[in-house]
Amino acid sequence: MKKILCVILAIALVSISCGKKEAKASKVIGVSLLTRAHVFFKDLEEGLQTEAAKHGYELIVTAGEFDLGKQSAQIEDFIARKVDAIVVCPVDSRGIGPSVKKANDAKIPVFTADIASLEGEIVCHVASDNVAGGTLAGEYLAKALGGKGKVAIIGQPTITSVLDRVQGFKDAVAKYPGMEIVADVNGEGRRDMAMQAAADVLQAHPDLNGMFGINDDSALGALDAVKQFNRTGISIVGYDATPPAVDAITKGTALKADVVQYPKKIGATTIMKISEYFSGAQLPKKIPVEVGIVDAASLNAAH
Repeated sequence: MKKILCVILAIALVSISCGKKEAKASKVIGVSLLTRAHVFFKDLEEGLQTEAAKHGYELIVTAGEFDLGKQSAQIEDFIARKVDAIVVCPVDSRGIGPSVKKANDAKIPVFTADIASLEGEIVCHVASDNVAGGTLAGEYLAKALGGKGKVAIIGQPTITSVLDRVQGFKDAVAKYPGMEIVADVNGEGRRDMAMQAAADVLQAHPDLNGMFGINDDSALGALDAVKQFNRTGISIVGYDATPPAVDAITKGTALKADVVQYPKKIGATTIMKISEYFSGAQLPKKIPVEVGIVDAASLNAAH
């Protein structure tokens, strides 16, 4: 009797084990983020993962960490693994082109999130409406300065989403004859580099009135420089509304406002569009996600 029970138990365990193996992901998607260090991309990844779980997709998530060679190698690894789709937030919008083309040659659909690729065939690009976001930043800064003053941009020209933000900002500022953009420098999207770039601008323009940081690392780097030089009367507008930036805004620092993005929605929408693609749907080349702007008044009213 004991032998029979043991045999039955063994068969049951084998059946359970086999059942687990059969419950594998329906699709595997390779993801290469710009970085995992920024709150924005952590939230974007959360949006990707949450939506992927609803569809039973497996995500292989990596990050280029601002290194084009590293990101290119990650995409080549996805191709070697024969993933069902690739999502990339390019480190360099033009430089990533050859890797995208390799995926195209392998017949693997490529999607971009937040940052576009300027080369290769992309099924669909999901991102904030960055031109609108830049316009909001420009309008806010112009009004904060009473429609006149000298301002600078702490940018990152290798990233398409940043170029869109800067274009929106410039278009908004151009409507105010008393406003002048005296510098447009590369802070590389990193707080330490942005601080140095902003410091150079402050030294070159002692009469500067405002700065636009294209992300919160850029804005906070600019704020660090303003504090270092003990400069007063300068207003900074950032982009992302990450917790450190929101804290600086509510404390009444030179960082006066931030454009709000919704990275979780960007991530979730990207997976939704991949699901639609797998189902045979024709997708638009670009899907914009709304943006907003917050300052101390709106943040305090929300609490």
